[in-house]
Amino acid sequence: MSSPAVNQTESALVRTRFAPSPTGFLHIGGARTALFAWAFARHFRGRFVLRIEDTDLERSTAEATQAIVDGMAWLKLEADEGPFFQTKRMDRYREVIAQMLAQGNAYYCWASPEELDAMRELQRTQGLKPRYDGRWRPEKAAGSVPPAAVLPVVRFRNPDEGYVVWQDMVKGTISIANSELDDLIIARSDGTPTYNFCVVVDDLDMQISHVIRGDDHVNNTPRQINILRALGGREPLYGHLPMIHGSDGQKLSKRHGAVSVIEFDRQGFIPDAVVNYLARLGWSHGDDELFTREDLIAWFDGSALSHSPSQLDYDKLRWVNQHYLKKADDAYLLGELRRRLDWRSVAAAWFSDRAACALIALVRDRINTLEELADWACSMLIDPDLDDPAIAEGVASALKAEALPAVKACLDHIKNMSQIPDEALGWTAADISLEIKNLISTYGIKMPQLAIPMRWWCFGRGQTPAVDAMLSILPHSLIAKRLEFGLAKHDGTLK
Repeated sequence: MSSPAVNQTESALVRTRFAPSPTGFLHIGGARTALFAWAFARHFRGRFVLRIEDTDLERSTAEATQAIVDGMAWLKLEADEGPFFQTKRMDRYREVIAQMLAQGNAYYCWASPEELDAMRELQRTQGLKPRYDGRWRPEKAAGSVPPAAVLPVVRFRNPDEGYVVWQDMVKGTISIANSELDDLIIARSDGTPTYNFCVVVDDLDMQISHVIRGDDHVNNTPRQINILRALGGREPLYGHLPMIHGSDGQKLSKRHGAVSVIEFDRQGFIPDAVVNYLARLGWSHGDDELFTREDLIAWFDGSALSHSPSQLDYDKLRWVNQHYLKKADDAYLLGELRRRLDWRSVAAAWFSDRAACALIALVRDRINTLEELADWACSMLIDPDLDDPAIAEGVASALKAEALPAVKACLDHIKNMSQIPDEALGWTAADISLEIKNLISTYGIKMPQLAIPMRWWCFGRGQTPAVDAMLSILPHSLIAKRLEFGLAKHDGTLK
């Protein structure tokens, strides 16, 4: 059974679009809109169009356009057509405006900004809703002489009576009286077309069948429908998604954490995990929390869209990301680890792919993000700061004077081994485990008295995976150096 969202068209003709304005990064709300439009088109084997609405020349930038394209690429939301740029379509917009002027669907308005301000102020004092009063409509302005000092705008002649009614995919039936709408400007005094007009022409020319966007556009929709009808077009089916809020229920902003898609990459989230999580912000498929892109495409038919705002929950996102990290193959994690270490300018000749993969195997189940994986690698690649109070306190709480001979014996053993090249030694976690057990037995101490100081001195952490497995990744010469520094730093503080 087909979705109610495609009743007016055959599924093969489904065409959706994502149409951001390049005035900043691709934010998480825009990414969800793009995801839903993409998934809907994929579900019905339709077409997904990327359109860059860059008519705001003062705020639109090439950098923002690239950020949008990069964000879409990172999320793997491939467009079937585009990107199309509105600034490349100015001749088409002027052609349509000329057509509307000729047909009487639009007219020139010479009202100055000062005149309009005075009009609105008078309406407010009379308790009326401020709106353009149609003073330059042809029937009202008959015989009036246009002021020479004012360059006219072009206004759409909105219907005076009736209602604009549409069946919204999310909100159900919406009805707006035409008496609530004034004659909006479709071309500025310099001739440049306005947003609401360009959107209509683009949707008409690109044969968009379904418009999925944020509910901040609900007020634009009746205006756009009226323009579309004046052009003889058939309006798409609209779906207006409630906003995404922060965990405090307020409008999402930087204080809530990352709001840029690329920032999620910087914070160590996997694209598939972000897609999975975003899909659940405002849509559901039963109780399913974790699913593939293929599942999303199979299930997303425009139904089960939430009527209420969603909340961005970073703990939930990290939980989803952890699921994808556990499933990721070593080659992907290795590549991501190398990329993130490059960002931090951290490297060591001994940290081979084999060593990196050994670390990945040890910490994969402990991490929630790729940045945490990089943190673990830095624990190995960067000598701990022994002046850090946390390290000093951690060592002091575990290492007592009776354990000192065992630590020194361990250091001597490793120094002796450091004469042998690492590749010839073949030192394994089992070898290290056996040596630690022998020392514990010989000196009559407990495992934590030896293992915990070694963790702090070698990795700057009091808790790690099995210490023998961790140490087996490090060159024994590096272990010897770090233990020697640790002993020199803390020997005199033991009691």
